[in-house]
Amino acid sequence: MITRKFVSSLIASLAMVAAASHAYAKPATETETAYEGSPSSIDPGRARDLITSEGPEMTKAEFDIGKKIFFERCAGCHGVLRKGATGKPLTTDITRSRGDAALKAFITYGSPAGMPNWGTSGDLSEQEIDIMARYLQHEPPVPPEWGMKEMQATWKVLVPQDKRPKKKLNNYNIGNIFSVTLRDAGQVAIIDGDSKKIINIVKTGYAVHISRMSSSGRYLYVIGRDARVNLIDLWMKVPDNVATIKIGLEARSVETSKYKGYEDKYAVAGAYWPPQYVIMDGFTLEPKKIVSTRGMTVDTQEYHPEPRVAAIVASHEHPEFIINVKETGQVLLVSYEDINNLSVTTIPAARFLHDGGWDSTHRYFMTAANKSNKIAVIDSKKRKLEALVDATKIPHPGRGANFIHPKYGPVWATSALGNDNITLIGTDPRKHRSNAWKVVDTLHGMGGGSLFIKTNPESNNLWVDAPLNPNASLSQSIAVFDIRHLDKGFEVLPIAEWADIGEGPKRVVQPEYNKAGDEVWFSVWNGKTEKSALVIVDDKTRKLKTVIKDDRLITPTGKFNVHNTVYDIY
Repeated sequence: MITRKFVSSLIASLAMVAAASHAYAKPATETETAYEGSPSSIDPGRARDLITSEGPEMTKAEFDIGKKIFFERCAGCHGVLRKGATGKPLTTDITRSRGDAALKAFITYGSPAGMPNWGTSGDLSEQEIDIMARYLQHEPPVPPEWGMKEMQATWKVLVPQDKRPKKKLNNYNIGNIFSVTLRDAGQVAIIDGDSKKIINIVKTGYAVHISRMSSSGRYLYVIGRDARVNLIDLWMKVPDNVATIKIGLEARSVETSKYKGYEDKYAVAGAYWPPQYVIMDGFTLEPKKIVSTRGMTVDTQEYHPEPRVAAIVASHEHPEFIINVKETGQVLLVSYEDINNLSVTTIPAARFLHDGGWDSTHRYFMTAANKSNKIAVIDSKKRKLEALVDATKIPHPGRGANFIHPKYGPVWATSALGNDNITLIGTDPRKHRSNAWKVVDTLHGMGGGSLFIKTNPESNNLWVDAPLNPNASLSQSIAVFDIRHLDKGFEVLPIAEWADIGEGPKRVVQPEYNKAGDEVWFSVWNGKTEKSALVIVDDKTRKLKTVIKDDRLITPTGKFNVHNTVYDIY
């Protein structure tokens, strides 16, 4: 008979083995696991099954159940190949040595190192836990690769370049258009920031992660978690898709060339699976160059088979894309001067690189190595690592926020998932050398679970969300600081209450400014079957200005103003 004491011993034993294989095991909060455990967009049915005789007996039906659960609940942390990502490795040498009982206990009760308690929480049934314990002792199913042949088969030019408008055919102030992700609908809403009216709802890939603008501001690129890239022409009478391609099975990032002489010429997209980036024609999305990111980790110099591509930004100093490789901790400076003879500078930073943005001069790329709890500073002019700055408990800046601190001069700020810290890092090595690349101040917001922080050169406000905070009163509100008087703390605005949309989780996410910098837009992200909205606040008065309600606004999340995205203003 298995007692609770025996179960606890097994859990501790398994945790010790896994911790020895993974140097980054630290206690995780409910907020962190909710964020990191996001489902993979890879279709489990497309993965090649490896039901081996070494593993415990399983039927094909049971294996399919285990595969589905793993891809939906586990791959985000442990990696598709189970080699370990932000979560611990679950390779068969570990799982088979522990056996059924230990694995069932581990899945049921979780661990202090961040493993959710799938059983006691009620998320998985006893039968499902039994299936998962056996499934993890078989070799992981391998998703198919995705090369030039597969990309070419999905590439569609819906409106050829020579058939597109020669001049703008609409009267919209394009610089004040917003691209709004409708996450669960697989769409983006193109919204006129002047009239607050929806211009068009455009079909895209599933769960669009980001929108990026071409250097000219004419073309909008969006990428879904299913790795579908859509190219939208804002000069059309009604902006819509003109090209599309699928660059893999799962992805997060897209960017376009911005350096003088290369404006709009190239686009690049980074995939989670297969781990690679793809350089495309900026006007048609024709794939030109595919480069794998598989390689050695920055710290232990061990081979990693699944290093996912996270944030990508376009350098203002050189004709280069700056590409974060998540699991290996490498930052790649990819020159697009000659893509046939590709030149790549590899900068070692820290593992688990995620998102980030520019300092106010657009020279230094400030990027979060989130599970290493560091901010890497990349000097894009000298093409080198300038500094690694400590930041606590999973920094998650989005693109961060730049402003002038009343005491320390220019700073860049990030909020965090794991605590209420808002970390301010000095960014002026010329006039404030003693403060440069150091944490000069730490503010305290509403609580952990923050995803985005935002300000604007025209504003005195610093806005910080907390959509993943388990406290509904915080996840449905926004904190706002006066950057002239940071010592006075923050004001809380009840954004979800102002939306007045009825029942639902109503998480408030991602502040975004309009072109003029006098309005701040917030998504009130509700359930798919419930009403959502966009709330617009007057930046100067902090008063409600208007609410955009429309049945077509299904699960709105990220918002990207054209002007701010083109010019990297944040």
